[in-house]
Amino acid sequence: MFAMVLKAVKWSAILLSLAFVIFLGVRIYVTQRGLPLEVWHTYAPEEFTAEEIDNADWTAYLAKEDRLFDSLILNVSRRLEPDERVPFNRYYEDSPVYPGKFKQNWNRSYLLEPTGAPSGAVVLLHGLTDSPYSLRHLAAHYRDRGFVVVAIRLPGHGTVPAGLTDVDWRSWLAATRLSVREARRRAPAPLPLHIVGFSNGGSLAVKYALDALLHQDLPQADRLVLISPMVGITRFARFAGLAGLPAMLPAFAKAAWLSVMPEFNPFKYNSFPVNGARQAYRLTDSLGQQLIAAQRDGTLSKLPPILTFQSVMDFTVSTPSVLTGLYDRLPANGSELVLFDVNRNAKFGPLLRASADAKLGEIAPPAIRSYRLTILTNADEGTDEAIERTVDAGATEQHIRRIGLFYPKGVYSLSHVALPFPLTDALYGLTPDSAEDFGVQLGALAPRGERGALIVSLDALLRMSSNPFFPYLVERVAEFTPKPAAARDPEVEGSAPVAQRPPPVAPRRARNKRGGGV
Repeated sequence: MFAMVLKAVKWSAILLSLAFVIFLGVRIYVTQRGLPLEVWHTYAPEEFTAEEIDNADWTAYLAKEDRLFDSLILNVSRRLEPDERVPFNRYYEDSPVYPGKFKQNWNRSYLLEPTGAPSGAVVLLHGLTDSPYSLRHLAAHYRDRGFVVVAIRLPGHGTVPAGLTDVDWRSWLAATRLSVREARRRAPAPLPLHIVGFSNGGSLAVKYALDALLHQDLPQADRLVLISPMVGITRFARFAGLAGLPAMLPAFAKAAWLSVMPEFNPFKYNSFPVNGARQAYRLTDSLGQQLIAAQRDGTLSKLPPILTFQSVMDFTVSTPSVLTGLYDRLPANGSELVLFDVNRNAKFGPLLRASADAKLGEIAPPAIRSYRLTILTNADEGTDEAIERTVDAGATEQHIRRIGLFYPKGVYSLSHVALPFPLTDALYGLTPDSAEDFGVQLGALAPRGERGALIVSLDALLRMSSNPFFPYLVERVAEFTPKPAAARDPEVEGSAPVAQRPPPVAPRRARNKRGGGV
């Protein structure tokens, strides 16, 4: 009997070893076929460590940032080969997408201050591979309501994709702590403090709030606003490190990258290293464990209210995890989840996956919840008009309100990256504002032609990159952010004012035929 078990173990080990060798072989073959590594994939500027950030202030962080961007000119832009000095390369100084030539380089950390004494402070945390550009419209919203805005460039971002090859998620969290220290210095308690996190920044925002429950020296936020928060990601990220194993040999250095692409976006990386996925997984894994522990010991009852905006269809993060991993654990503390449904009037017929059509009903079936659930969806079958369907915490009765906004023609859903950008965003907007020029209008491209002619996959260009409901998002954040009586009420940069909130339509329990309920 023992011999049979030993034989089975032996054969299992042989099969696993064979599978591992095949995996490595396939991985090497795939990576070697792709584009070559360029200088922006191999030169990584030296960032602050987590310990250094904890011992620094805002001025020191900006001084370090100055040196980082100076090093890019010397070690990247001035070292480009002739065939790399092309208009679509963001690191070529004569390129129309070169960030250093713009009036403001939105890759860098920035502060916005209101006119007069501040009425509060807000910290903005961008997403993975992203930059502080992504939350600039919300920054304008907060500034115009009297808040000091602290928008930090997280370590490894805004410079070169290689910056993510040697970064650790703890440095992102340390940068979050530094930002909160600066926000509180400029707007001391009891003035309100908000933290806004987009994607990976959403994980950092919640992680910081949980840490502040355990450490009294960390100022606690009064409100959290999350946009497409990275609460859960694919299981593949857990094993992303295996994909980079061949890179231990210099000949297979490209295996350290999950994607190698041209860098034509001035404010976001297109290439993505294995380490980026590993650090995102480690952050979300740590956050998940901390949420479970906080729920178990009852400290979640002290967590500040959270307002989250999430697309039902999200290829980057897990929408169900936002509900099961975060919201279903929250106490009744005034939190709200806003879901953007697919456009059920989009004429895609059998091209739209049945799973996408039924996604809403699967992740948000009718139930009594401890938080307010709001869904933006079509008013009726056959119309592009959007309505707000809301069920309050502890209730089942559904309230419906028209919001005066519509799904654009041809748009079947929002996306992970679309939510913080208005349709008029100069880079990502579907109808970009011509007052700004960033060298390319990625959101307005509608390419048609033969395959193989473009330098990038059509998937990257056709993904919805702006939010037709951004005015609604701003309105809801404003409600979550009480406006001081003395503050003016200007239009938010890049957006049109949303329709005035009319009285809700009489409650009803009916659901869209294909959509599911709340």
